[in-house]
Amino acid sequence: MSPKHKVYQGVLQEIRKYIDDHELRPGDKLPSERELSEKLQAGRSSVREALRAMELLGLIETKHGEGTFLSHYQPYHSVEVLSSFILQEAKTKSDLLFAKKIIEKEAARIAYAYIRDEDIGELYGIIHDNTLNSNEKHVAFFQYLFYKTENLLLARVWQLMDEFSYTIASLSYDQSFYLKLIHLYQSNDYGKIEDLFNTLPVKK
Repeated sequence: MSPKHKVYQGVLQEIRKYIDDHELRPGDKLPSERELSEKLQAGRSSVREALRAMELLGLIETKHGEGTFLSHYQPYHSVEVLSSFILQEAKTKSDLLFAKKIIEKEAARIAYAYIRDEDIGELYGIIHDNTLNSNEKHVAFFQYLFYKTENLLLARVWQLMDEFSYTIASLSYDQSFYLKLIHLYQSNDYGKIEDLFNTLPVKK
């Protein structure tokens, strides 16, 4: 992962912590971009990218002339508690993992049309970042792909599934999967993306 994206990921986490610490609720106003930059000691460009990603996921909304407001934010702990009730059945857990894999496949297919040379470098950087464990690489990799799709609904569904899945299983793939997918982007071989997903098992 490039230094820019490491900072971007860190800023996302800090904004989320700020929301939790200040017990903000939907409709509450967030500090301005400048104020967040000062509070989090991060560059304004990184704060801007983080806010853009949150808006894409539907977590915040910007009202012209008024500022940025919390939309449908749900703290991780709410997801964790909820999952303890709806993920009791083994079949439900299996269905969740299967559904998440399908959504990731669709994101990979949609992103295909938007991947450029600089994006290939970013994806390679994520996979070869030794400061990230396998789950973190998986999340960062697909966050990048969803960012490229600009599909708000798909991104929000995936994010919720990702938070649920962390309570029941490891969802990373073998490293060779990510490298093969990047290679398919490089070689413009769209037709083999589905084959790749259909043949690679999920680590449990």
